[in-house]
Amino acid sequence: MTPGKMNKNTILILGIIFVAFNLRPGITAVGPLISSIRYDTGISNGLAGLLTTLPLLAFAILSPFAPKMAQKFGNEMSIMAGLLVLGLGIIIRSTFSLFTGTALVGMGIAICNVLLPGIVKERFGKVGLLTGVYTFSMGLWAGLAPGLSVPIAGYKELGWSSSLGVWIILVVIAVLIWLPQLKTINSTAKQRIDDSVSGLWQSAIAWQVTIFMGLQSFAYFSFITWLPEILYDRGFNTETAGWMVTMLQFSGLPANFLIPVLADRLPNQKGIAVGIGVFCSAGIAGLLFSLNSISIIISIILIGIALGAAISHSLALIGLRAASAKQAADLSGMAQSAGYLLAALGPFLIGYIYDFFHTWTLPLILLLVITFVFTIAGVGAGRNQYVLETAIINRKKSPSTIA
Repeated sequence: MTPGKMNKNTILILGIIFVAFNLRPGITAVGPLISSIRYDTGISNGLAGLLTTLPLLAFAILSPFAPKMAQKFGNEMSIMAGLLVLGLGIIIRSTFSLFTGTALVGMGIAICNVLLPGIVKERFGKVGLLTGVYTFSMGLWAGLAPGLSVPIAGYKELGWSSSLGVWIILVVIAVLIWLPQLKTINSTAKQRIDDSVSGLWQSAIAWQVTIFMGLQSFAYFSFITWLPEILYDRGFNTETAGWMVTMLQFSGLPANFLIPVLADRLPNQKGIAVGIGVFCSAGIAGLLFSLNSISIIISIILIGIALGAAISHSLALIGLRAASAKQAADLSGMAQSAGYLLAALGPFLIGYIYDFFHTWTLPLILLLVITFVFTIAGVGAGRNQYVLETAIINRKKSPSTIA
């Protein structure tokens, strides 16, 4: 590899890392501030859950269009557009409209979410190491955001709106670092469409990747939204509960990095899904039956390890089950569209169940069931096959029809 190419790759990797820094703080910063937002605005728990659900709905709606956007304008330009929309959403949410800004935050993140796996597949080939790097980067600021939310809001009485607005700084830095990529001649915008997107929807493995992605995200976003409230109910104060969400995020950082590297080296990834399910189930059961702070903290760490592994494994599976960069982008669009539609139910449904029954027991039992289902889907998604291989096999097995 020439020094010039090494330098370009280094700048690209740095750009990917800084884009990844922005893919969660706009969402994870909300959970510890929900009590303050509800107090100031008078909204219910169910409506407050929409502050996390709206970005997920935006993920679901926009994700199928992101690969088409990249096909027309290129991955690099499309990711820049996603960053700009994200920044606009952060500003609007903090100044003019809480829910409109939140939706724009989700739209910006959705574009970058979908296209990063395709860039990694296209520009680097091997997905494990770099997927680990950018999911670690994503998890780092996802973890810092909830811990910093309450202290920032309390600093000189800035309030929750300023606390949510401060994340524009990370977006501006990412935009500046991503600018050199706009000079790249991107083959994605010019390449022939070599795979059938519709074929993905007939692939069992594509659906299993999608269900795994969606339901692990259902659990993840439910916890980052409602874990502070669960902990308030157990006697923790507001600031401590926010840092507990940070601890949950940071517990998953080693898994963020290591799981994609491990997945890339294994002949299949079924065992990884089982391990994630065991850790997550143990953690949720611990929250259900914990009687003291130590056992609660251990439970949160177990959940953090599981969900940190799950998101990085989801993204690794997109690359591993795809035969090309185009196929990876299309599978990413499918998994993040249908998957995040499932995930969007999480924060709203958990808040609604709590509002109705006034106990966290039933929401936690639901999360146990969700964990079991995504573990089964993850075992199926761990088979060593490409998604369109299974679609072709399924078409061959189905009876032919006479027009």
